[in-house]
Amino acid sequence: MSLSQKIDKDYIEAYKAKATVKVAVLRHLKTAIKNRMIEEKADSLPDDVVMDLIAKQVKQRRDSFDQYTKAGRDDLAKTEAEELAELEQYLPKGLSEEELTEAIDAAIAELGASGMQDMGKVMQAVMAAHKGRVDGKMASTLVKSRLSA
Repeated sequence: MSLSQKIDKDYIEAYKAKATVKVAVLRHLKTAIKNRMIEEKADSLPDDVVMDLIAKQVKQRRDSFDQYTKAGRDDLAKTEAEELAELEQYLPKGLSEEELTEAIDAAIAELGASGMQDMGKVMQAVMAAHKGRVDGKMASTLVKSRLSA
């Protein structure tokens, strides 16, 4: 079963169970998938493209959560956190900080990166090798610390 099919199936189950948060999240996700299918004039999308769409929505939810928390809007932050938890179920397990550090060190060694001018290459290699499993902010921080040392 493809990821799109799983999302459709889960949407129907959530709708029948009256799980309002999950229904709302999956409805947004289904819309994003449908829009991408229209853009690409395709009948279906490969799982990696769907994964990118999910990752994009997760990033949006995290950013919103941070903004609401800073603004003291705990009610809205709570909603974003619930939606984020639902979306993260569709992503593969993220790399731990130790695993990410190892991946960054391997990419630096493989690319022969020596300074901050190589940061883009290292980030691109790490993000491509571990698609959907890397937190970009954490990776960026770790790459900067490794290349500036």
